[in-house]
Amino acid sequence: MSSICKLTGAEFDAMAQSGSFDVLGPKKIELIHGELRIMNPAGPVHEDIIDYLNRWSMNCASAEVATIRVQSGFVCEDHRPEPDVLWLRPRRYLRRRPTPADVLLLIEVADSSLAGDLTEKADIYAKSGVCEYWIVDIPNERLHCLRDSDGSTYRNISLFTAPQQPSPACLPAARLDLADLFADDEGTDNTSRGLL
Repeated sequence: MSSICKLTGAEFDAMAQSGSFDVLGPKKIELIHGELRIMNPAGPVHEDIIDYLNRWSMNCASAEVATIRVQSGFVCEDHRPEPDVLWLRPRRYLRRRPTPADVLLLIEVADSSLAGDLTEKADIYAKSGVCEYWIVDIPNERLHCLRDSDGSTYRNISLFTAPQQPSPACLPAARLDLADLFADDEGTDNTSRGLL
């Protein structure tokens, strides 16, 4: 008979601190429902959209508004996800990892992970109290915006497509141009797109 060993968040943190995952190399590892999940390497579209969202975030949110992190983990109850982009309450996180109470906006960029991001991750984030969760839906070129967790599920779910320009509740002036986000303009200088 075989058995599955599940980890707690504290055990995962101790293993990470001691370098237990170093043998795996530069792979992205999350702890979800006690299971170690090795994430698929990002493709060029996924990487480009993360770069775009990082530039957009840094241009919109000053250091007084939010601390921006890209592909960085946080403590989400007993889970240790690593979202693609996090807007956190403005402060240093030198001695502790952020928690859902620190999250102003969480963004996942979804391609092959879309089904899990819409269900499993949405469930985890809603139950932990993440106030706003965006899923950039690459296959369908749209944005899912989930807000107002009641501790079980998100009560406000909106779907945005180009030419709409959604903005996070924490900073309504920060409008994300979806037409530009999904534009296929290889070779275009980003300075002409107002991103730099």
